[in-house]
Amino acid sequence: MTSDANGPIDDGDTNGATDPVGGDLGPETGPAAGADGESLAEVDDDAEGSRRRAAAGDDYGAGSIQVLEGLEAVRKRPGMYIGSTGPRGLHHLVYEIVDNAVDESLAGYCDHIDVRILADGGIRVADNGRGIPVDVHPVEGRSTVEVVLTVLHAGGKFGGGGYAVSGGLHGVGSSVVNALSHKLDVEVRRQGHVWRQSYTDGVPNAPLVENEATDETGTTVSFWPNAEIFETVDFDYETLRTRFQQTAFLNKGLTIALTDERTTEPVEGEVDATPEVRTNVFRYDRGLVDYVEYLNKSSAKKAEPVHEGVIAFDSEDKEKVISLEVAMQWTGSYSESVHTFANTINTHEGGTHEEGFRAALTGLINRYGREKGFIKEKDENLTGDDVREGLTAVISIKLGEPQFEGQTKTKLGNTEAKPFVQRVVTQELTHWFESNPNQARDIVRKGIQAMTARLAARKARDATRKTALDRASMPGKLKDCQTRDASKAEIFLVEGDSAGGSAVRGRNPETQAILPLRGKILNVEKARLDKALGNAEVQAMITAFGSGIGEDFNPDKVRYHKIVLMADADVDGQHITTLLLTLIFRFMRPLIELGYVYLAQPPLYRLKWSNAHHEYVFSDRERDALLADGLASGKRIPKENGVQRYKGLGEMDFSELWETTMDPETRTLRQITLEDAAAADEIFATLMGEDVESRRNFILQNAKDVRFLDI
Repeated sequence: MTSDANGPIDDGDTNGATDPVGGDLGPETGPAAGADGESLAEVDDDAEGSRRRAAAGDDYGAGSIQVLEGLEAVRKRPGMYIGSTGPRGLHHLVYEIVDNAVDESLAGYCDHIDVRILADGGIRVADNGRGIPVDVHPVEGRSTVEVVLTVLHAGGKFGGGGYAVSGGLHGVGSSVVNALSHKLDVEVRRQGHVWRQSYTDGVPNAPLVENEATDETGTTVSFWPNAEIFETVDFDYETLRTRFQQTAFLNKGLTIALTDERTTEPVEGEVDATPEVRTNVFRYDRGLVDYVEYLNKSSAKKAEPVHEGVIAFDSEDKEKVISLEVAMQWTGSYSESVHTFANTINTHEGGTHEEGFRAALTGLINRYGREKGFIKEKDENLTGDDVREGLTAVISIKLGEPQFEGQTKTKLGNTEAKPFVQRVVTQELTHWFESNPNQARDIVRKGIQAMTARLAARKARDATRKTALDRASMPGKLKDCQTRDASKAEIFLVEGDSAGGSAVRGRNPETQAILPLRGKILNVEKARLDKALGNAEVQAMITAFGSGIGEDFNPDKVRYHKIVLMADADVDGQHITTLLLTLIFRFMRPLIELGYVYLAQPPLYRLKWSNAHHEYVFSDRERDALLADGLASGKRIPKENGVQRYKGLGEMDFSELWETTMDPETRTLRQITLEDAAAADEIFATLMGEDVESRRNFILQNAKDVRFLDI
């Protein structure tokens, strides 16, 4: 789970229309406006109008049509190729180069990939595959290396000649990385020699050069992203570490090493300021079995496995070029953790392979349960949610011609994947159930327990729903907004009655609703849904949001498109925020996926300059910097209470709260996004679950990243 936007959030209001290609069309001037704003219908019989139209038409000819050729198209519209120019798009560059090396591994030619964040901020990826072909391309008339790095849709992933199965952006990967890099160097070890070539802004500095002799094979690509294109060119080690560990799990026997050669600036006051070179090496010889064991071990859910060992199986249809690997294990946890991949790409939106898995699982367990008498004739069938409660599973499918919905590959669309997965899972799991009847019985009973809890939760939801049939039955402490337009409406979940009172006085009643929360809500990581629905604060939030919860969630009924968590800037406030995020992540996750959840950023200090406007600051570091700059520029600060520290939102009056935290013109909101469901699941389980030892280890591992701690 990540937070974006360190500046004020743009509420999306625009003046005038927007050209779908990216240009601003300016204010609307009617259905068809003349040069001076008249309607063309009014000047049709006017000779002057005709001359105007002819003159305007002269500017719109062949020269007005811009054809973006080669890599210039990528630089003009980078978001079309990598999703964004923010941190996500920046790291996507690394993934594309590594995916090319993984393709060599899938083809059976590479077993080691070395990734380095260079001291100057660049990235170097080296593999021991076959190396990019260096011969002159028969069509392009230049080296194949150059073609791969400068021509879109050029690569061994097309036509079936290079790779049977591959990931990445299907041939745009290497050339897109080159287009969006200020500098790129490539070294190929192939055909007994080392071959090198360098690029600047996507253009080769010279042709490919044959250098010294070598017996090795492989490719090394070093690149430095263009700072004029990306919002930041600072790579995050943890983001890359998580991704490459996952890649290693999905490719058994492949070694991936990640090293950070950057040196960190010593922090003032720290005793040990010696820079550490971070390195991680990942290799998993059992692949998905190791992945499931890792997820269950690191999840900190403190849930005993329902059955011993991980269920694992695989199958391949060489004629149809499709293969499947599955590893799964049920635990006593209340939440599912199912992760799907297609050609090693994380399909976090699911797709046909996940549909096949779910259909097979639900059908098989219901059929087996009734055959063995565990599910009585009068009982209703277990739902998919029932049978997947506590399940940790990884499904990895590989196809010759994958079809993804969207360029960023988040949902698989191949129709042949569903029946293939459904057939394989049904056959293999049936065999496992018949071979392990006692453990199969425990799995079915786990589902029956989940059904019992679900029915209890349904009763609680029905009770909650009955109180939410009209606006008059909203929670008594909710101070609702006047607008009925959900896209304009905001709700602030405010810690404490005093802060809630200030927020009510300071808000814009047209668009801003306030829901005060008393104390810390229930930790739903340790409770089933039926118990969560019995909590008054949780009920109030569900009723106010209007969307329902769990299987009854309806995105069309969400009453606010900005749900802002507003807590104190101290440790208790952060704990309350984490409890709220846990509730939303576990039971109303679509709110995060739709981009409706935000964190308010209240200030920590106010600097009371005696000869200048007061300033609000959000951290100790910012306070010290502003104090130093202000004093240096002649500002004066009172000796007594010159720096006010806000211990809570309740210490602010309504005008201060509005100005610093609620006013759309001046506030800072951080949007909560979900990039990696597995990582988010692990973090929530670690921080909020039963396993104290895992939480302690997490704190120790991350303590070095904490510079200022509010105690």
